Order: sequence, then C-alpha cells, then structure tokens
Amino acid sequence: MNKQELGAFLRSRRERLRPQDVGLPPGPRRRTPGLRREEVAVLAHISTEYYVRLEQGRAASRPSGDVLAGIAGALLLTDAESDHLHVLAGTAPNRVALHRRDVRPSILALLERLPQTAGFVVSATFEVLAWNDLAAALMEDFAALAPEDRNLARRAFLAPRHAGAPLYGISDAAEFRHHVVLQLRATLARYPADPEVTGLVDELREADADFSRLWERHDVQAAPTLTKTFRHPAVGEITVDCDTLALTDRDQHLVLYSAPQGSPSAEALVLLSVLGPSAARYHR
Repeated sequence: MNKQELGAFLRSRRERLRPQDVGLPPGPRRRTPGLRREEVAVLAHISTEYYVRLEQGRAASRPSGDVLAGIAGALLLTDAESDHLHVLAGTAPNRVALHRRDVRPSILALLERLPQTAGFVVSATFEVLAWNDLAAALMEDFAALAPEDRNLARRAFLAPRHAGAPLYGISDAAEFRHHVVLQLRATLARYPADPEVTGLVDELREADADFSRLWERHDVQAAPTLTKTFRHPAVGEITVDCDTLALTDRDQHLVLYSAPQGSPSAEALVLLSVLGPSAARYHR
C-alpha cells in the first residue's frame, strides 16, 4: 500500500465534491473546499477515525475491497479512478517491479508492414521504443537521439521550443501534456520502486512548473484523442486519425496515425514516406 499517495488521492477527490453532489444539504459556509471527512466516512459506511487515518497516511492495515468500494461510491469515482484507488491501496494484481522496455518481435514486424501509417511503440514512461520510417518522418528521427531523449514526456515539458511552437507542431499540445501527467501518475502507482519511473517524475516536477501544477491535481483519466493535426515543416498541415492499442503483456502502447484514403493528409503521408526521416529535421 502506497500510504502517502493513497491519502493525497483521497483528499484530492474529496475536495472536488460539494455536499449537494452526494445528496447532502449545503449547510453553513465551509472553511475548506469539498466534503468533510466525516461525511465521506458516513457515505462509505466506515468509521471517521479510519477514513482520517487513510487520508493522513497512518492506516496500519490495508483497506478491504468492500471498504474501497464504499469509498469509491462515496467520492463518486469513475472506473479509472476506482482502479487507481485499488492500485494505491495494494489490492490490484501485482506487477513486476520494473516496467518493460523490450518490444515483441511481432510488433516490430507489424510496424514495418504499415507503409501508409505512422506507427510507434511507447513504454509506460513514454519512451519511444520502436518506430517505422513514416513515424520518424512525421515526428522526429528517433534513431538520431540518445534513448533518454526519445522520451515524449521530456520532449513535451523540457525540450526548448522555437518561437513557442508546440512539440512536432501538434494541434493538441496542452491536451497531450495533460495526458502525459495522467499516465505517469498511473505508472508511478504501478511501479513505485522503479528508479526510471520515480526519477522521471521527480525530474519533471522539479524542472517544470506546469507539470508540477498538473501533477498536484491527481487526475487519472482523460478523454481519448481521436484526431490530431501536425504542422509539418516539409509538407504543411496533416490531420490524422489516432488509434492507440494497449500491449498489456508488457504495459506498452502501439500508437498509429493514419489518414482517410484519398484525402490531402493521406497524400501528404505518402510524400513523407518518400522523403524519409530527414523530412522532420526541423521539428524540435
């Protein structure tokens, strides 16, 4: 059980609720935002003392599944937030101590069989582990970078921007940065003893105020990205459909960018496939 993260997560969810959200009267003015701890305890059918210990990171024992279900219901948690709660409480299925960075050979072969689709694999910490030539042409020649520089979280928050241009000229830069924070919080909950994970989070929290601000919100769920527009230095704007497939056996994701056949964006992808990875050399 990650007591401190569990307590911080419970507190952040409690402070976002109003009494009327859970069917309670507003009552007199409150000195602090959100529900009171005793109100959550009553709604969850547990003692106030035990809930307070959970929030303060002082609980001696791991909460049961019934207790967590009661708390999730009291705090109106989404399915993703409820899953995150179980991970922090130590009641989710155990994972290995370190996240995996080796990509299945079948996935590597698949990337090469997608000539009109930009495809790449990211680890649980957003390191780009494998890619095809079209992904390199659209985004960046990852082969020319050191492994630590292939991390999209670092690129999104720490890489310098020319004239304020977003990473790879993407249209949803702010949404992507928020998505990175959400995923890294979930990753840290799954791999609390992995130095690569903890080191990356500490680095970003210390170096970037925006990352630190988003981190303190304790969000764990975001709307899926269905389309994305790249402003590419060689071929102009390219709007792509975004599909992300979970590779659950290694806790990785296969990201695919494609465009409807016959569309200007599809034609631009064909041109990029001819130009190759050097086409993205002005993306920074």
